[in-house]
Amino acid sequence: MKKNAFTMIEVIMVIVIFGIISTIGANIISKMYMNYMQSRTINYLQTQSAITLEQISKRLQYRIKDSIVARNRGTNDILYLGNSGVDESYDVIEWIGYSNEAMLTGRTPGWSGFIDIDDANTNRPYLATPGSNLKKAEIIMNALSNGKVNLSAGKEAALIFKGARSNNQSRDYGWDGNGGNVNYMLKVVRENDQTFKIASTLPVDEITIYEQYYLAHSAYAIVPEGDATNFNLNLHYNYKPWLGEEYNDGNTNKVLLATHVNLFRIRQVGNTIRLKLCLHDDRSSGFDNRIVACKEEVVL
Repeated sequence: MKKNAFTMIEVIMVIVIFGIISTIGANIISKMYMNYMQSRTINYLQTQSAITLEQISKRLQYRIKDSIVARNRGTNDILYLGNSGVDESYDVIEWIGYSNEAMLTGRTPGWSGFIDIDDANTNRPYLATPGSNLKKAEIIMNALSNGKVNLSAGKEAALIFKGARSNNQSRDYGWDGNGGNVNYMLKVVRENDQTFKIASTLPVDEITIYEQYYLAHSAYAIVPEGDATNFNLNLHYNYKPWLGEEYNDGNTNKVLLATHVNLFRIRQVGNTIRLKLCLHDDRSSGFDNRIVACKEEVVL
């Protein structure tokens, strides 16, 4: 009885074909896995970038307009952020934020934002601010600043008149005001629930009073630390330039915003702030080159 069987050539051909198929399959699986890892890493980096930009933009949302400046750490030069001379060498961004938490305290605001210049109590060094509950503002600012600002002597808040300018730098933020965008600023304490007292060593009769103001308990600085294309991004806060403090003098609190930063840019056009942040994976995904993902955000 005759039996059919594979010849040796047929067996070899089958083996060769299976080898080719398995090689192609392994390559496909390998590429699919690499694409998955790359996509997952990019999604993670984009998410982290978005979270970081959201944290920054929330703080910038309550900035005092025209108080935002750029600092060159190498030369310590300072420029208003909207100045055309600001380039990549100006790597630290600083601003004053008005005390939004101390304002929104319920039915009665902690500070109303208005000075009644016709009130009999507005008689330098006193400033009447009707509709305020400065005791509430004092309690909230004291808690937010860890006891460093409570509207008392030596722990004054900054009162900044909206849109006003001063040629006397000792009244200002403590920056040089390049670009002409330095806000008129006074140190104040609480006289009573609806009255500030100016705590300035300047002659009070030289001080011009305006109707609208902001109240501030902290300045903020975004500071890079590390190499040019691989650095950490930190937020410094709870320091008071009006009391002679700076972001790097040891008087600040600091929080880490992001690690493995490849690029951080902040630009101002008019009153609009544009932010760009790029993060990389530091080759943690196993690729030879870093995977970089960027996000942008606009703050009005």
